[in-house]
Amino acid sequence: MSEATHQAGKPCVLVTGGAGYIGSHAVLALKDAGWPVAVIDNLTTGFRFAVPDDVPLYEGDIEDGGLVARIVAEQGIGAIMHFAGSIVVPESVSDPLKYYYNNTVKSRALIEAAVKSGVPHFIFSSTAATYGAPDVSPVTEETPRVPINPYGWSKLMTEQMLGDTAAAHAINYCALRYFNVAGADPRARTGQSTAGATHLIKVAVEAALGKREFVGVFGTDFDTPDGTGVRDYIHVSDLAAAHVLALEALVEQPDRSLTMNCGYGRGFSVLEVLDAVDRVTNMTIDRRFEDRRAGDSASLVSDPSRIRATLPWEPKHADLDEIIAHALAWERKLTEIRGG
Repeated sequence: MSEATHQAGKPCVLVTGGAGYIGSHAVLALKDAGWPVAVIDNLTTGFRFAVPDDVPLYEGDIEDGGLVARIVAEQGIGAIMHFAGSIVVPESVSDPLKYYYNNTVKSRALIEAAVKSGVPHFIFSSTAATYGAPDVSPVTEETPRVPINPYGWSKLMTEQMLGDTAAAHAINYCALRYFNVAGADPRARTGQSTAGATHLIKVAVEAALGKREFVGVFGTDFDTPDGTGVRDYIHVSDLAAAHVLALEALVEQPDRSLTMNCGYGRGFSVLEVLDAVDRVTNMTIDRRFEDRRAGDSASLVSDPSRIRATLPWEPKHADLDEIIAHALAWERKLTEIRGG
């Protein structure tokens, strides 16, 4: 075992997809809270520069059970935070098998490796897409899970596997159902770096900096106040903080598993977000109205009552303008990193 295993009495946490957007923020949150960390990432969509120099990075795939077992042994892994996977909803509709493979089949292999290696705690990056197009708003964890796209189904299947596995083996888990993740580390240590990303705020700040000519608004005929889709935007650093608190909760009560929404309980429409970007950047971004995308729902807003009651989670960055400002600052830094 590495010396880091015994730092502050905390075991090392293996972060899958730790070179990606949300995973890299979780790595920072864990480090800031004193947890030793190791990362596994195949760097298909992740970036080596997103992983701090003092964090071991294993370039490989989570379905490689032998590699995962070696990391567990070498680093003294006591928990896994699982972020690796594919996340683009329209792509899941056009290429469903990719999503069932990357998100479900590979997750099954990772869970099996965790059980075989005796890793007792597992935190899973799930999604509000498991709810599909709910009839109620906001949605609670008890709202029926009826996904309307393969992405949502691929994540829900993994939740089911975790529940069944925890009932049969000495492992507990937390599934965190994210709403719309946005923003970047307030200190600009990492952020959303994927080329061609589909996240609205990412796309909008790219447009503000001249990296895109316009922002597409997909659908203006939804049953919402202004006809555009409404989403609950959560700052990625608040989300990462929730993961650390969830890990602590699993360690404190090893016989308990958790499923919780991660959002603020406030929805903004696409047009409201773009108005906010215009406000923060003091410019007007070109908007182009297009047809709805496959698999999009009209409104997804969380009821965060359970996570607020279960964890000592106090969001620090819930202001939409702040979320946009942090995303903009990272986008500028990313231009410097890439020399463009």
